[in-house]
Amino acid sequence: MKKTYQITAAGRDDLTKELAELKNRRGEIADRIAEARDYGDLSENAEYDSAREEQGVVETRIAEIEDILMNAEEIKAKSGGKVHLGSHVVLENGTKKEYTIVGPVEADPMNGKISDESPLGVALLGKSVGDKVTIKTPKGDVTYTIGAVA
Repeated sequence: MKKTYQITAAGRDDLTKELAELKNRRGEIADRIAEARDYGDLSENAEYDSAREEQGVVETRIAEIEDILMNAEEIKAKSGGKVHLGSHVVLENGTKKEYTIVGPVEADPMNGKISDESPLGVALLGKSVGDKVTIKTPKGDVTYTIGAVA
């Protein structure tokens, strides 16, 4: 059974752009490989090895993105005041923190996108404004109050 990936419309756009950029790099990498071959002995040719390694990384990422896009299910906006996949949540515990709950493919905690499978994401799902959630962290438990859900 194929895995279905939950992504937002913005996430789909980002992946589509990344895919186009990676496909554009194919020609550049092929040129580097051809140029490195002209240097002679491939067994001790660092430029050739580097270009082939980059080609492998790019091709792997292209295949990964194509699989995600083919098996993607777009997250639909829901209302009702409860936290769900796609919700924008404001958490408070003396300071305000804002997060968007996304699927694992789009997760980027440094930019406020947390996975619904992360400890914080799991704790938030189904909660409403005013609810408290406690998260276990390496530094100890942290309790947040949900300030807003959009």
